[in-house]
Amino acid sequence: MLLELKVSNFAIIDNLHIEFKEGLNILSGETGAGKSVLLKSLGLLMGEKSSSDTIRTGAQMATIEGSFDISKRPDIEQNLTDLGILIEEHTLIVRRTITGDKSKVYLNGNLSTLHNLRDVVAPLIEVAGHSAPLIEMTGQHENRHLLSKNYHLDLLDQYAGTWDKRLQYQKGYQHLQEMRNEVLQLESASKVKNQRLDFLTFQRNEIAALELSPGEDLEIEAELKKQKSASKLFQFVDQAEEALYGDDDSAISRINSILKRGLEIANLDSEMASKIETLEQAKALIDDCVYDLRQYISKLEADPQRLENLEKRLSDLRKVQKKYGPTVNDILTAFEQMETEIKSLQNTEGRIEALKKEGLALHKDLENLALDIHKRREKGAVLLADSVNAELQDLNMKGVTFQLNIEKLSELNITGMSDVEFMSQTSPKDPKRPLAKFASGGELSRILLSLKRVVGSSNQPRTYLFDEVDTGVSGETAEKVGRKLKSIAKGQQVICVTHLPQVAAFGDIHFFIHKSPQKDSVTMEVDLLQNKDRVREIARLISGEKISKTSLDHAEQLLKEAH
Repeated sequence: MLLELKVSNFAIIDNLHIEFKEGLNILSGETGAGKSVLLKSLGLLMGEKSSSDTIRTGAQMATIEGSFDISKRPDIEQNLTDLGILIEEHTLIVRRTITGDKSKVYLNGNLSTLHNLRDVVAPLIEVAGHSAPLIEMTGQHENRHLLSKNYHLDLLDQYAGTWDKRLQYQKGYQHLQEMRNEVLQLESASKVKNQRLDFLTFQRNEIAALELSPGEDLEIEAELKKQKSASKLFQFVDQAEEALYGDDDSAISRINSILKRGLEIANLDSEMASKIETLEQAKALIDDCVYDLRQYISKLEADPQRLENLEKRLSDLRKVQKKYGPTVNDILTAFEQMETEIKSLQNTEGRIEALKKEGLALHKDLENLALDIHKRREKGAVLLADSVNAELQDLNMKGVTFQLNIEKLSELNITGMSDVEFMSQTSPKDPKRPLAKFASGGELSRILLSLKRVVGSSNQPRTYLFDEVDTGVSGETAEKVGRKLKSIAKGQQVICVTHLPQVAAFGDIHFFIHKSPQKDSVTMEVDLLQNKDRVREIARLISGEKISKTSLDHAEQLLKEAH
């Protein structure tokens, strides 16, 4: 809902501030007072292109700002969140600035684009899962929604009660398209797949032929080092054994000599005996060390053939390490990944066949569901046309017949198999023509008014802006127009530009648009009318500039009957 409109330095507007309300907002004024300028400013909030010639003479910049209550529009709030725009107190503030040939768009203070503005405030059509417009405008400004075939289908589904089935169908249709896209991707990649499969198989076989074991490279390196050092190890053990055990001056010989003398001393001093026991332990340790060295050497063989085999094995490992990883463990990890990808590639054909089979079954189910929806739409189209035509008769649209052209499509699309278009016929002799060929903004407005009356209020409340809805009507018909506008405004917001007192009387709030002469120019002003001022404006709409007591009494009567 549009809460406030602020306009400065735009066309004949100097500074303007209007606070709109929920319900039916009436705009009236003399011909040429500037209502078209006000509508143009609202159009800019919807994303219409700006022009530098709209900047007020003598000013450098024009500004249009609108504040919207979006507390009942979670879809709009989500759209803004997706754009990274912060929302406070469920409010959207749209600001347009025009400087020279440049125009800037701000959404809640964030510099944005015209595309984002249109997508948030006035997307072209309503479709399932997408935002409906915040403002829907009809009249001398082109009504993009009413002229859209997608919008026609949306209204029909809302009226015929097929919306939930359509959502169910769309979910299945999107899944079908995803499966078809996957099949195309798998089939288009078949040549590359075969090349990849051959390459991976070669690599896998190259690694498998080595029969690797984890950590093998480290074990080979350690054993090679030992083999290459065998002679030095033998020499060390021989020298150690000779020094510790072999010759007459060996460590063992010296310890034995000391122990012999120590035993003699121990007889002289009992405390000395405990000290000599440490030498006995040292002798035992030397015996154990010599034994271990002999055992180690007995297992060590300087085998040239073994050395050659180890070096060849390590060389083979180094070759694959350059391709697949610095260690054997890395190579084994790469091997497992190859096995997984090979299995996936080998299963591609099976996956394609499974997808095709599943797709055929889903397509059949969707055809049946789409056919059911189409039949319901055909029945709903007849009832909707009859109901709208009954409304149009009330609105003095004599001779004009509203019809729905609905055709069954040969191929499924995102909405089913129905092509729906609103049509009109000006007389039984004339052919049906698409509604888009209507030239009169007033006729479009009254058709939309009738549609909204029949279809009912949307679950996404918005602002409807009606201009010229009362063109060519008067008397009882004008009163019916007012009542219909009043009923649509319940729970929503309607802004209506009118010249009819019968329509103006139904307003929940009434604004008077007029020009105010300035020293060197003229500016447009908007006044909120209350009490006697509102009675006088409705009286002016009844009798013109010369307001009489009769017209004042009539105005009071209209207001009393409307409320």
